[in-house]
Amino acid sequence: MKIREILTQDPEVIHPESTICEAARKMRQLDIGMLPVCDGQRLVGSLTDRDLTIRAIAEGSDPLSTKVREVMTPEVFYCFDDDDMQSAAQIMEEKQIRRLPVLNRNKRLIGIISVGDLAIRTRDEHLVEEVLEHVCERV
Repeated sequence: MKIREILTQDPEVIHPESTICEAARKMRQLDIGMLPVCDGQRLVGSLTDRDLTIRAIAEGSDPLSTKVREVMTPEVFYCFDDDDMQSAAQIMEEKQIRRLPVLNRNKRLIGIISVGDLAIRTRDEHLVEEVLEHVCERV
């Protein structure tokens, strides 16, 4: 099964110059824990609720003036829409991440795949169990 068959399409994104307050509000409104950070159509990072907590709030950053680029994770792991789901699962396991941006071969963001997508859309319980085991293990 290819990633394009199970991904969540047209993900919401945030610009690196947006404030972390804007990002947090967007996450709350959409009930999500991660936003891809895009400068135009180019993926430049990711911002998670954990990034906001650990890199911003715990450091005393002002949510109205701190920019997303200051607290985002610049190293982004991703997969391609024509990869098979095992490839995405392997990246999630190795990097211990629950959500993975999906790019087309022109390196444009077209979706997100999450552990939840694997669970709901593949019905491969063994694969989901394995990914969760690795994603949740302590390093």
